[in-house]
Amino acid sequence: MSQPAVRYRLIKEEKHTGARLGELITPHGTFPTPMFMPVGTQATVKTLTPEELKAMGAGVILSNTYHLWLRPGEKIVQEAGGLHRFMNWPRGILTDSGGFQVFSLAKIRDITEAGVHFRSHLSGEKLFLSPEKSIQIQNALGADIIMSFDECPPFFESYSYIKHSVERTSRWAERGLKAHQHPDRQALFGIIQGGGHQALRQQSARDLVAMDFPGYSIGGLSVGESKAEMNHVLDFTTPLLPTNKPRYLMGVGSADSLIDGVIRGIDMFDCVLPTRIARNGSCMTSHGRVVIKNASYAHDFGPLDDHCDCYVCQNYSRAYLRHLFKAGETLGLRLASYHNLYFLLHLMQNIRQAILADNLLEFRENFFEEYGFNRSNHRNF
Repeated sequence: MSQPAVRYRLIKEEKHTGARLGELITPHGTFPTPMFMPVGTQATVKTLTPEELKAMGAGVILSNTYHLWLRPGEKIVQEAGGLHRFMNWPRGILTDSGGFQVFSLAKIRDITEAGVHFRSHLSGEKLFLSPEKSIQIQNALGADIIMSFDECPPFFESYSYIKHSVERTSRWAERGLKAHQHPDRQALFGIIQGGGHQALRQQSARDLVAMDFPGYSIGGLSVGESKAEMNHVLDFTTPLLPTNKPRYLMGVGSADSLIDGVIRGIDMFDCVLPTRIARNGSCMTSHGRVVIKNASYAHDFGPLDDHCDCYVCQNYSRAYLRHLFKAGETLGLRLASYHNLYFLLHLMQNIRQAILADNLLEFRENFFEEYGFNRSNHRNF
């Protein structure tokens, strides 16, 4: 039996927590975990070049199946030689299934056993996305890691609704596995759902682990629940997943949640947060968030973060960054986006070092104190 396209190698477990130091082995390189994956929705991480992403240490980036299906179309990407060549990214790529966008962007949709009927948020055209169609699109896009088509129900939806959704998502996952054409080149991950209900998370994990996916993700979190509620779900969900396969927490990117997720055994994270808030002038620093457009920075000629050695902090002042935003200059968006992504990638590097040294809890306490996080939101540990 041939090896899966993507494998996980556990190097060390931190002795005080469930944190794991490891490697994600993909067709386009081997990358250290825990990792944060920048999001490039439209086959680009907004405002940044692949060379800049490589320079700051990004290993795997995301692209979005739904958006690339609508434009330019998966056939054009396939004709270009796949996403790696199309976007000039030589390292790892993960594509999501498109399901989250269908449920979040489509104002009118009809969920059936076959799939979802909805209208394009761009043109209003009637569209249909099924587990088989999602996998077909992702096979054509050619990412290293592709995702099962699932429904992401609201966290506080009723137990009966989420139970029905979980059962259908399991059936869709099985159909996606059967439709997958390139398991030797692309790893298809299963997605654990179940809202905040322990029994439903257990049911979802039991179903999907039995299908023997090469990796597993936890979905349906960071969708409006509190930090404590998310951590509670991770406390009882992550232990249900195989220890010899990668564990991916979808859509989570705040610094505190990255640390809390790692403590609970998560290996992979992604989120649009660092680039989205950057475009509004909000910057992550070791002292907390800085809203660079504030008047208090007009005469501040120090770096954005005096603890950061990124290109932005080495070369530009807070006053200059504020000027760029107030003047509406695109460079401001680029520099803030660069810094925020560097900040999170560097945070993950420090987390890996803390796991190696068995002092992750001490690292968290020091980071939270410096950053100004409210510890009451972070139960346990």
